[in-house]
Amino acid sequence: MSKTPDLPPEHISDIIQMALSDHVSFANIEREYGTSEKQVKALMRDTLKPGSYKAWRKRVRDFGDRRETYK
Repeated sequence: MSKTPDLPPEHISDIIQMALSDHVSFANIEREYGTSEKQVKALMRDTLKPGSYKAWRKRVRDFGDRRETYK
């Protein structure tokens, strides 16, 4: 069972693009699409290849100390 909400394909594409950007926070994504950080991570896990997802998560974690600016 997926933890991601039912969204139109164009919203999914926009959310993925925003999540991959280092300049858009999870809070901005939630404000615009109503998708929580946990849901964004689940969407990324379901959509990206495993290696791409792991690289993205590592990048997000590496910027953890600057969460307000990045994610």
